[in-house]
Amino acid sequence: MTPYKAPRDDYAFALYSAADLAHLQAQPAYSHASPDMIDAILTEGGRLAEEVFAPLNHSGDREGACLENGCVRAPSGFPEAFRRFREGGWSGLPFPEEYGGQELPWCLAMALLDNWNAANLSFGLSPILVLGAVEALLTYGTVAQKQTYLEKLVSGQWLATMNLTEPQAGSDLGALTTRAERDGENYRVFGSKIFISWGDHDCAENIVHMVLARLSDAPKGTKGISLFIVPKFLPDDKGEVGARNDIVCTALEDKLGIHASPTCAMTYGAKNGAVAFLLGRENEGLACMFTMMNNARLSVGIQGLGVAERAYQQALAYARERVQGRLPGAKGAAKPIYHHPDVKRMLAEMKARIAGARALGLYAASLLDRSKADPDEETRAETAQRLSLLTPMVKAFLTDEGCRVASLGIQVHGGTGYMEATGAAQHYRDSRVLPLYEGTNGIQAMDLVFRRIVADDGACAKALLAEISCNESELAASSSLFHEALRNLNAARKNLEEATAWLLARKEAEHELLAAAASPYARLFALVVSAWLLLRGAALAAKTKEGVDTGSVLPHTFAPEFLEGQIRLAVLYCSNCLCETAALKQAATDGSADILRFEDPI
Repeated sequence: MTPYKAPRDDYAFALYSAADLAHLQAQPAYSHASPDMIDAILTEGGRLAEEVFAPLNHSGDREGACLENGCVRAPSGFPEAFRRFREGGWSGLPFPEEYGGQELPWCLAMALLDNWNAANLSFGLSPILVLGAVEALLTYGTVAQKQTYLEKLVSGQWLATMNLTEPQAGSDLGALTTRAERDGENYRVFGSKIFISWGDHDCAENIVHMVLARLSDAPKGTKGISLFIVPKFLPDDKGEVGARNDIVCTALEDKLGIHASPTCAMTYGAKNGAVAFLLGRENEGLACMFTMMNNARLSVGIQGLGVAERAYQQALAYARERVQGRLPGAKGAAKPIYHHPDVKRMLAEMKARIAGARALGLYAASLLDRSKADPDEETRAETAQRLSLLTPMVKAFLTDEGCRVASLGIQVHGGTGYMEATGAAQHYRDSRVLPLYEGTNGIQAMDLVFRRIVADDGACAKALLAEISCNESELAASSSLFHEALRNLNAARKNLEEATAWLLARKEAEHELLAAAASPYARLFALVVSAWLLLRGAALAAKTKEGVDTGSVLPHTFAPEFLEGQIRLAVLYCSNCLCETAALKQAATDGSADILRFEDPI
């Protein structure tokens, strides 16, 4: 497997161009996040990924986690990697100083997740679960719960999980049967959960499980769900690890990929009931859960981006070394396949799709920052609404792109890519889970259509489209470099506007038709936003390259050839990726009725 190299300049450029980090640094909440500090964090986070996480990726996949005498053991090297992660304070980057965090921007934390998941997707999954648990505790926890759990979780001393799925209750959480019984001021939980990532392991002294369960007198369906804190070891009077709770991992799932990440079947209350502590209010657990879920949807999207980066680096290295065949019409010695037009096409597509996905993911993360930290209340509300619009897109689009890029990585390798020895196959196997968990991508698409587009009559989507249209005019006036790219963006935006109007015209009665149109519509939307963000970044790169003063927008120093590369990537994205949008509009509008008429004739 090719050694991983953290693309520090790519992260920095996306942070300052797409996420507009300079604007966040001007806000009081993030004034301490100086450019020098950002550079140092990206450098050290990259070194951790390269030297600690990446070397365990292939070996962890080969060895896998194991269950021995009721205890789960992570692969060799993983406990030490978690120790290094914990000692570096990496778990607490975006969280309040009150609990040991550093109160740095969420977009920076997401850039680091991109880095760590590129190095080792199995490892990178665990910090994501902690982020969601901390957010839920900050939002719904009591004073005592915050004092007990937050400092330990923020420091990485304790880790966390999300326990939602049961054999009969996957996406339909209303069907869950895990029950909770009142026990004085606390509760006891009885039941089983499956597909619990990092549900048990030996990498931390305690695991804080966030468990959905139903009280015996609760309403049926999702309105009767409560969320409970169920620690593996009960905290003692001093908040330290105490007695073992009534929790056991009964099996490890045999999976296609992420073998180093223990995916557990968990049983609660096999003896006297697992002691549990209510988070939030009884029967309102779904709201608490969605605080974790929305955070996780952004993070899982970033996982797709990370594995795509790793697959690209490996494919690029192989293509530069592998000598095979001559170029069409050429004579003389064979050259590395990197020079073959079709291989170059695949590599260019991989790189462009990564750039578009990174821009979209970090832009959405910056909206999370603004929704929390902007001094203006109206701005906080507007950015929160736009974040809500983009979150399902980030999860679905970035994870789909991760699979697409990883698949192209195998294709670049040719037959050797299908062999496990190269490591290219692992990236695809690992990436394939990402469109499935935290709500399948079809569910994300329907969430976008029904809860983000139809629910507000398209107001938020129309506002974003108007901003894109305005930016098109500004970019056209600023440089002739982007004339053709802007023509492609304009056509794609119109496709999106027409598809949005089609949805809204059918919002009252044709819900099944809208559900059939949701997936192509969601991808169409994400492509347009990604292209817009890339062209904004390209314009910034062009001005910087030409010596035009851009103020503090790009405080990081970029080489001229890197800036030229950003311009070419944006133009390439608009010519080679936006062409999908016409077909996606047709699939959403004309094709959805044909989907509903489909019946297998056999």
